[in-house]
Amino acid sequence: MLRAERVIKTYDSGRKIALNEFSISVPQGAIYGLLGPNGAGKTSFIRIINQITQADSGAIFIHDEKLSPKHIREIGYMPEERGLYKNMTVGDQILYFGELKGMSRADALKQAKYWFDALEIDHWWKKKLSELSKGMAQKIQFVVTVLHQPKLLILDEPFSGFDPVNANLIKEQILHLKKTGTTIILSTHRMESVEEMCDSVALVHQSKKILDGPVFEVREQFKKNIFSVTLSDVHTENWDNFIRQYSVENIKNNHNLLQFELKNEGNQNELLSNLLKIGKIRSFDEKIPSMNEVFIEAVSAK
Repeated sequence: MLRAERVIKTYDSGRKIALNEFSISVPQGAIYGLLGPNGAGKTSFIRIINQITQADSGAIFIHDEKLSPKHIREIGYMPEERGLYKNMTVGDQILYFGELKGMSRADALKQAKYWFDALEIDHWWKKKLSELSKGMAQKIQFVVTVLHQPKLLILDEPFSGFDPVNANLIKEQILHLKKTGTTIILSTHRMESVEEMCDSVALVHQSKKILDGPVFEVREQFKKNIFSVTLSDVHTENWDNFIRQYSVENIKNNHNLLQFELKNEGNQNELLSNLLKIGKIRSFDEKIPSMNEVFIEAVSAK
């Protein structure tokens, strides 16, 4: 859907580098996580896609066509700093922004009705934005962003300002949009959102992409070969032999359940055979690092 090739963006006459040889490929119909600390370059990249600013060099392609003004109508962008008019009624804003994206008034009204029902805000039409809470205003911003049915949806911290119930409601709508074919770029610091929602991810640090790929594969790269095991009905004499044979850490004995971690599992068939000599295996899991752990380790290494 979107491909960036060696994009460079600088400010202050080249003294500040925002993006340095930045390249990513966003699959069609996927949710693509764009992660990185503040100042990493994520917003600069998003602004280039939306043609708010231009890259110094490199290229961006939408469906293998070089990015141009005609693509603006295919893109929906919800910035972290929201951009609605406080003294304008909700209904007027919806219609105004829909028409800016080339929609007819009838189509804008039809889509607005769908989204107002989906987000349970059908009674807000005549309210001014200044009368709404931050969370309520966020819902209006989301409707404005998706109203024209964009093929590419860019969401910068979309859950900011939402309570857990409404954050989950927005999450469900984002997943529904993906299911209907919308490609989504999700820029967020909420690592749990990345694990729950994203198919692929890119980590940006100090203007450079330092890793990318499918979320599970990225997490796999950082695993430490640690296995978590829970046993019951333990035979203590065999347990003592097992400790001497394997690297065992973080031992917990809770209500006759023995929990521990193995730093090196060796031959798994042999390991399982030895575990069965100790007791009943209740669980055996490889510990895969969370995206939060990956994020911290990857950034710390740079």
